[in-house]
Amino acid sequence: MTQQKVKFKLGLIVNPVAGLGGSVALKGSDGEATPQLAKQLGAVEKANDRAAVALKLILDRQAQLDVSTVAGDMGQSLCQDLGIEHQIVYQPDSEITTAADTENAATIMSEMALDLILFVGGDGTARNVCSVVNEDTMVLGVPAGCKIHSGVYAITPRAAGRVLQMLIDGELVSVTEADVMDIDEVQFRQGIVRAKRYGEMNVPSELRYVQAVKMGGKESDELVLQDIAAHVIELMEPEQTYVMGSGSTVEFIMEELGLENTLLGVDVIQDHELLASDVTAPELSELTFGREGVKLVITLIGGQGHILGRGNQQLSSEFIRRVKKENIIVVATKKKLQALDGRPLIVDSGDEQLDRELSGHIRVITGFHDQVMYPVGYDDL
Repeated sequence: MTQQKVKFKLGLIVNPVAGLGGSVALKGSDGEATPQLAKQLGAVEKANDRAAVALKLILDRQAQLDVSTVAGDMGQSLCQDLGIEHQIVYQPDSEITTAADTENAATIMSEMALDLILFVGGDGTARNVCSVVNEDTMVLGVPAGCKIHSGVYAITPRAAGRVLQMLIDGELVSVTEADVMDIDEVQFRQGIVRAKRYGEMNVPSELRYVQAVKMGGKESDELVLQDIAAHVIELMEPEQTYVMGSGSTVEFIMEELGLENTLLGVDVIQDHELLASDVTAPELSELTFGREGVKLVITLIGGQGHILGRGNQQLSSEFIRRVKKENIIVVATKKKLQALDGRPLIVDSGDEQLDRELSGHIRVITGFHDQVMYPVGYDDL
């Protein structure tokens, strides 16, 4: 008699408005009014698209899956689009989903003894899930929010799919407790970052694919930052447009130029003068369209290595493609690079083809006339 293989029980929860405020410079999507405001400003929901990147990697394993999800855009629509058989375990009361819907769905799934709850969102979504699941539940987040400080997320949607592959195939994957972190979005929008720990959840500890908790604070080595700033300023050409990304290292360059800076936003400068502050994705596209040789100055998130797709969703794939890789200026101290312990920089633009094109090695300015070549990961993550 042939023994039937035990199916992998997967729970799926999608926060459809996760990350909605990122492209329009709202610094997050928390609050009942924020998603509607973001849509009025032209933002488009992308959480389900990011979830699809992960789930497409396990479509060939459907016979081994038993999927439970939420009605509508919180999971059902995605399963239908991908042809994944599923059962609905929770029905939101309204088409406009809330944090309570995430919590209600996670509560039900936590009581079902599933093998894994895959949730899609940002740090707010992780907080919602953490507040209700029991201590034995294993979870994994697909990053789709503006803020990803928590250690319960895969480094990219594709990486989440690879962890799912390993789990479904029965590979030996250790489980560890990871911190759930979040920040106050009101203060965040004022340029103040205050992360707080809200608990911990069990996650697959496949360190190639699951991110570390974001390192907080600014660089303390002011002399190194001065050297980096001096090099970048020396490179700046007359009548050239420079898009300045978020982060404390870029902020230091702006301070050396004597310009006001949006620590957690994107600014545009030319001839050492500020053209626009805290721009949205549509504003950036309109402002730079038709300009020759636009350059982008960005840094990495300490401890994680992301250079695109975390805290700078204003940098759309359309804009990055127009800029081209050779016009992207990455700045970071060697201390930050060494803290990655050999892990590559990560691009998570939401466009798989673009991420593939950006992979390889990129020049990183680490001091005055001091640069290193550092790998940007894609398929080898």
